[in-house]
Order: sequence, then C-alpha cells, then structure tokens
Amino acid sequence: MRRVLMAMAGTLLVFWLTGCVERGLPALPGDSGYSHGWSSAEEKENIDISDLDKNLTESETVITEENAKVARIPFPVEEYARLPKMGKGTIKGQIYLMDGYDRKVFGRGTRLYLNPKTSYSDQWYEESYIGGHKMQKADNRLFNYLRFTSSDQNGNFAFYGVPSGSYYLIGTVTCGTECGYDRPTQRRIATLVTVKGNQIVQKDLSGQMY
Repeated sequence: MRRVLMAMAGTLLVFWLTGCVERGLPALPGDSGYSHGWSSAEEKENIDISDLDKNLTESETVITEENAKVARIPFPVEEYARLPKMGKGTIKGQIYLMDGYDRKVFGRGTRLYLNPKTSYSDQWYEESYIGGHKMQKADNRLFNYLRFTSSDQNGNFAFYGVPSGSYYLIGTVTCGTECGYDRPTQRRIATLVTVKGNQIVQKDLSGQMY
C-alpha cells in the first residue's frame, strides 16, 4: 500500500513538472475582471456604444420623442454674419402676467434674453412660441448672438449697448396658485421689439394668465 501511494505521488510530481496539471493563471497587468480587457469602470464608461442606438427594436411606425420634434432649418451663417455687433441702444421694461382682474404677477429675478430676428428665430417663433410645437436642439452658434439680462424683484429689466435691429424679447414668469395652477409653473412670454441707434425703447414683456 505504501508503495502504491509513493507511486501515485511520483506520477503527480511528474505531471506538475511537465505542465499537465492546471495551475492558477497569473493576473494580467491591469486586469480587474471586466471582459474585453477593460481595466477600470471609468474606461468602461468611455467606450463608444453609439452604434447600439441604430438597432431599434420598435416598429417603424412608432415615432420617437426626437423624431416628433420639429426639425430646425439650417443655421443661416451669412444672415447672422451681417448682424451689427456693437450698439448704443437701450431696451427696458417690466415682465409680468395679467390676471382677469388686471392684477400683475411679476417675473421676479428671472432671466430674459434678446434673440435677433432672423429666418432662424422666425421659425422658432412661429413653430414653438405660437404653434406650441417642440423643436430640435438649436445650433450652438446661436448663443453667440443672444443677449441676456435678469429682472429685479419688481420685474424691471434693462438691456444696454444693444445694436440697431429687431429682436425677439423673451422671458419667463413663474406663477402658482395666483394663476390658477396647482403648483409653480413657468410661463414663457415673447414679443418683437426694434431699436435704432442710441434710442431708449420702453417695452414691457407681458401676457395673460391662462
């Protein structure tokens, strides 16, 4: 029996030395258990998976949220390039909503902006503001031509150094129970305003409560 055990031990030793016995595999440099050799969770998150978006399983008749949005016209580069960049005009006023009793709910500390009137902003005004349709994301170049300001606690606002031209004056008023809403709701208001030279234009941005 002792000879049998010694023979078995010798056989196992031969297998070990010749590589026939499975050994524990050494860890590869940077290997943390992720498939495809990803070395960290951060690298895994940086993998481009945009191609997966093309493999839609929904029926072609199903309209996705992005497809349901109105497509914007191409950004008119030359039209914007012709816009004056410097000016001395001033546009000031108040932003508020009017209820059925002629009471004003002011837009307090809200952001307002001037959007130059172009074919690009005309489409937004007709499709989104008037038509109520959602639109695809605006071209990033548009933000080079917008002018911003904020109102005070009484809804007063002012833009200074405005170049001559026509603009969509846009802002929002947050209104809650005083407007008949169950919770605070933002109402966007827009109107067209024109300034020339060093003109001071008084223009309130107002709307009716629903």
